[in-house]
Amino acid sequence: MNVLHIDSSAMGDGSASRQLATAIVSALRSTAPNVVVRYRDLDAEPLPHLTAASLTAADPRQAALAAEVLAEFQASDVLVIGAPMYNFSIPSTLKAWIDRIVVAGKTFRYTAEGPQGLAGDKRVIVVSTRGGQYGADSPADFQESYLRHVFGFIGVNDLHIVRAEGLNLSPAQREAALKAALAELPALLPRAA
Repeated sequence: MNVLHIDSSAMGDGSASRQLATAIVSALRSTAPNVVVRYRDLDAEPLPHLTAASLTAADPRQAALAAEVLAEFQASDVLVIGAPMYNFSIPSTLKAWIDRIVVAGKTFRYTAEGPQGLAGDKRVIVVSTRGGQYGADSPADFQESYLRHVFGFIGVNDLHIVRAEGLNLSPAQREAALKAALAELPALLPRAA
């Protein structure tokens, strides 16, 4: 099983999304003997945002990097994505990565019936962390709803969100939220492995 582990938090060792994503990847490694993990830290090595040069492949370095990122995604069976909520959405570094995997003709195509996703047969586990309390259907949530839409658009419908919220309300709330998120692992892993 090929696992692609993406971290996007700018908080380093203090990041809840990094902590939870690492726990999920460790659990995956312990449940399947043939797990190969590819790791990409979008804070330590951010991808450049799209420009005219990158969209037209006029810059050979950017074209090669975009091809590498897309190949990593396409080769993965399971994605574990650490996605903290920043200003009601995702980090811009994660958006830059998404811009490299949502590619017409590669991960989706337009048809007479509308867009068709081409990247199915993947499992995506999103670690959603939030400083405040938003809930699953908050109108202020442009993080989880965006990720669900993007992955659905490219044909990935096996998406699970592990959510820890209220992390900045108090140390006790942070601890309880992380513990609740980790408690989801046993139910999650049989589906991912």
